[in-house]
Amino acid sequence: MADTVEFPVNGHTASGYLVTPPSGTGPGVLVIQEWWGLDSGIKEMADRLGAAGFVALAPDLYHGELAGHDEMDKAGELMQSLPPDRAGRDMSGAVDYLSGHPAVTGQNIGVMGFCMGGMLAFLIAANRPDKVAAVVPFYGFPHGDTEPDWSRLTATVRGHMAEQDSFFPPEAARALEAKLTSMGKDVTLTVHPGTGHAFMAPHNALGTLNADLAAQIWPKVVAFLHDELG
Repeated sequence: MADTVEFPVNGHTASGYLVTPPSGTGPGVLVIQEWWGLDSGIKEMADRLGAAGFVALAPDLYHGELAGHDEMDKAGELMQSLPPDRAGRDMSGAVDYLSGHPAVTGQNIGVMGFCMGGMLAFLIAANRPDKVAAVVPFYGFPHGDTEPDWSRLTATVRGHMAEQDSFFPPEAARALEAKLTSMGKDVTLTVHPGTGHAFMAPHNALGTLNADLAAQIWPKVVAFLHDELG
């Protein structure tokens, strides 16, 4: 079952797309949007998680703004104008909402993110080690000035990156993996050969969808989240 929900964020209100599994209960997973906004692709990923037994919440970080899949310039503008502090508060509020939801089992929360959302998934994990236990970032990660205080990261990370990606280069992904593992973090960032950015995106806006690979990855992602969250 899917609904639009509202949740409190530091005295304000944010909204998101909430999916509950057929069983009615399950572990909670936060789904973080691409630069397009809370679009059909992100909702489909939340729906898939719901079908796999999770309670999935995709917060609307753009607060109602949305770029069409043929509007890359607008998507870029929306991403650049997203206030980082507001996004952080919204994600943190979403974590609290999920962890307190009656349909959510267990105390730990998972996070899945795509593109911009992959980067943000790392940030919320580092900012909320009290709740976030498992992270699945797709073709997105912080690097340079956007990196958080990694000492706070306690979640297990299993990321999936593209080999041909000018947004988040594979060399930078491998460097980040090496850096975090040297700090004792449980982080694996797999660079998939022959892939382009957004290879999981069902809308195929960039023409890079790899449906066969997506079908191979998804069961592994579901198994990982169940192993970590219950």
